[in-house]
Amino acid sequence: MPRPTVHRTPFGSVQGTRTDLYTLDSGTGVRAEVLTYGASLHRLTVPDTTGTAASVVRSLATLDDYTAKHPYFGAVVGRYANRIAHGRFVLDGTEHHVPANDRGHALHGGPDGFHTKVWEAAPERTEDTVSVRLTLHSPDGDMGFPGALDATVTYTLDTAGTLAVDYASVTDRPTVVNLTNHSYFELSGHSGILGHHLEVDADSYLPVDDDGIPLGPPSEVRGTPFDLTAPRLLGERLGAEDAQLRAAGGFDHCWVLRDSGGGLRRAARLTAPDSSRVLEVWTTEPGIQVYTANQLDGSFTDGTGRRHERHGAICLETQHLPDSPNRPDLPSTVLRPGDTARSRTELRFPHLPN
Repeated sequence: MPRPTVHRTPFGSVQGTRTDLYTLDSGTGVRAEVLTYGASLHRLTVPDTTGTAASVVRSLATLDDYTAKHPYFGAVVGRYANRIAHGRFVLDGTEHHVPANDRGHALHGGPDGFHTKVWEAAPERTEDTVSVRLTLHSPDGDMGFPGALDATVTYTLDTAGTLAVDYASVTDRPTVVNLTNHSYFELSGHSGILGHHLEVDADSYLPVDDDGIPLGPPSEVRGTPFDLTAPRLLGERLGAEDAQLRAAGGFDHCWVLRDSGGGLRRAARLTAPDSSRVLEVWTTEPGIQVYTANQLDGSFTDGTGRRHERHGAICLETQHLPDSPNRPDLPSTVLRPGDTARSRTELRFPHLPN
């Protein structure tokens, strides 16, 4: 069996700082390309059942495209993924303020969050895996967050074609942290996601207001368009008569996954229209934000002339729950000195031959 390989290619520079593209090749057909800018998953090439290879994530063409304002294509977002209501939270009696960059609320760590940073990178290899380990130092007060934070994100590809993403963060003062990857998935390579089937392993979700802020405690999905406990055709779900779906233009909601005691379990399964590719998302996180690219409008292209249109892809963001710093009833995102915030997400492709 071929051994997996990893190699680095220059990808330009940002204000004099070099950026690189790391290619992780399983040797068995799956290949992941990771940028040091934003710790971004640039491409994830996966063969279908006929052996035809295509990237299952949407990407941008050049570094200039990534450094311009864009909706987080492939990026690791933080220090706090998802929303913090009004950009304010209280920790140990002190109020902190994060820039309100989305309808009066803080989104994905603020306008200069982790998706805008050049991460340090180091490749690693074993007999059956290849990895790139990315690290970032976020100083005390960065985007208003307390404490200096050191974040590590490691992408690991194995010979079975599974791409694992491991997150680890430490701090020197109490802070909040919630990291995720913001890749846009589309498994058929051309047709958008309305013909895909999606299953989410969750019995409840967080209803939100028109700004995406949770309205209250989790609600049962049963009897609603948010019931994805069995595979559902996305086009049918998004076409349902539902006030929340109309307001958001599609799914932009967090499902509360079934409790695993912190262990790895399946969160979602996405199937291409012809079943030629299947993606399973496994995670240790308590939630998954499903976003059906409601705001894409064709303004962004991948360098081949293909435009990224509304409902052209889907984000499956494993994470803690939105606005948790203001919601003591939700799983805590507080990180204190001496502790490490860890999580793991795996992207598995069960249609691949063993």
